[in-house]
Amino acid sequence: QLQLVESGGGLVKPGGSLRLSCTASGSTLDSYAIGWFRQAPGKEREGVSCISRGAKATYVAESVKGRFTVSRDDAKNTVSLQMHNLELEDTGDYFCAASGVGFCVLVGNSLKGDMDYWGKGTSVTVSS
Repeated sequence: QLQLVESGGGLVKPGGSLRLSCTASGSTLDSYAIGWFRQAPGKEREGVSCISRGAKATYVAESVKGRFTVSRDDAKNTVSLQMHNLELEDTGDYFCAASGVGFCVLVGNSLKGDMDYWGKGTSVTVSS
């Protein structure tokens, strides 16, 4: 059973940076696509980024394009989300999730949230 644990969240000022990590246990990540989702209080969950099996393709939501970068290190069983130039609107709980199909499924321009395994999330607060 694949288990995912997010880390790296915290409090940061606008314009600051954070690097989130998603670390797997119970199985290896290399056959999965990994997505990052976030949910702000009172808002719907949003797909932020995704990286396919083998890093052959990546997706970044328009709202974070140019600021967020996703990467994976299968040798370390970890996927990272590097976040730069953070904005107040980036505040929320961030979740990583794994999809066994191995690629990122989009509905229109949005990341589909039909994933097989989810982490419990890490909180990001952007505040001055």
